[in-house]
Amino acid sequence: MKFVIAVIKPSRLEEVRSALSAMGIAGLTASEVKGFGRQKGQTEIYRGAEYAINMVPKVRLEVAVSDEQAPQVVETIQQAAKTGAIGDGKIFVLDLVNTIRVRTNERGDMAL
Repeated sequence: MKFVIAVIKPSRLEEVRSALSAMGIAGLTASEVKGFGRQKGQTEIYRGAEYAINMVPKVRLEVAVSDEQAPQVVETIQQAAKTGAIGDGKIFVLDLVNTIRVRTNERGDMAL
């Protein structure tokens, strides 16, 4: 099993969610987060004054998938989240040792 973590622009959340649903992904977790990368924040203008925002708002998606689904999930997220502009995000893929469904005690792929 794999644990896919994607940090994307908030404006792309619905496109990514729809694309994953279309490929049969039953669920994901989304969290509002802040961070910075190569773009080092951004400059905003508020009431005529310019100021820097050091931490940029992003959305963190977490999806647990089978080993077979992982490459397609990564490709789907990448295509749906891409705008071509700096700050499109990052995708991390980690090995997932176990998954347990609390209600039924199903484990492994069966719990996904």
